[in-house]
Amino acid sequence: MAYTRVELEVVLADELKLPWTQEGSPSDSYSKRALIQEYTDEWTLPQLIGLARRIVAEYDARGGELPELLAEYDKSGGVGAPVKNLIFAANGRKPELVLRDAVSNDIEIVKNAEYCLVYDQPLPTGGLTFRHLIEWWRAREGLEDRDDRAVGLLLHQRLSASLAGNDAEQLIFNVYSQRYGKLGFDIPALIPQVYLHYDPYTLRQRGTESGPLARQRMDFLLLFSDRQRVVIELDGKQHYSDDRGRADPSRYATMVAEDRRLRLAGYEVYRFGGQELVGSGAKATVAAFFDALQERMR
Repeated sequence: MAYTRVELEVVLADELKLPWTQEGSPSDSYSKRALIQEYTDEWTLPQLIGLARRIVAEYDARGGELPELLAEYDKSGGVGAPVKNLIFAANGRKPELVLRDAVSNDIEIVKNAEYCLVYDQPLPTGGLTFRHLIEWWRAREGLEDRDDRAVGLLLHQRLSASLAGNDAEQLIFNVYSQRYGKLGFDIPALIPQVYLHYDPYTLRQRGTESGPLARQRMDFLLLFSDRQRVVIELDGKQHYSDDRGRADPSRYATMVAEDRRLRLAGYEVYRFGGQELVGSGAKATVAAFFDALQERMR
């Protein structure tokens, strides 16, 4: 990977499509190291890791320090398997799924596909940002004549519709969405109602208190990188009490068992109690959480 200064700029700008972060255009006065630093100005660690993975994969850089550094990073934890399917934001009936090709893990929605969204683009190793979703939504809906802000607003409305009048989830979603206005669209997208797995049987059909995998859907998911995945859950009364409002230890045990399973798989799981999301301080509580989470993920 011994590129000249000019060749490196071609790779960064034309092949990797990195935007120049400074005023004007790159000049010959920049060294190769400085050139890379300016193209990646203020990038987070997950973004840099994502770029490194692209370079290794696309330029077959198997030897040298870069693969070794990535291997050391991967030892730090996170989800090891790549994201294969992203089904989310159902605003109607639950989708019914089948494995079209079990060997390749190809999923097909055979019923109620019209109610959910499926992100069908390659998922970036550096994380799924709101800008990625905007570009996907523009192409999906034929909105080529609309700017990012207009497309983002339409996408926001569609995602919001999946929350089905849940005021607490809507508060979390709205507080995070305000961050796009302050920080721009190049931050991780808050993805609502993400299917984690699919169980075709109802609890009555199984004849048990819960299925083999109890939590079929996550309230929210943030993909900071291909490995750093954050699940956000809202705990209403149904998580710890029965239909009559009485404490239900078995329900609570099922919930915490699922949390353990997700954490062992490499996800980070954060929960809000329903009581935290009522009252005048609720928005500030959620905003402070997202500020701290962003700092932790740098």
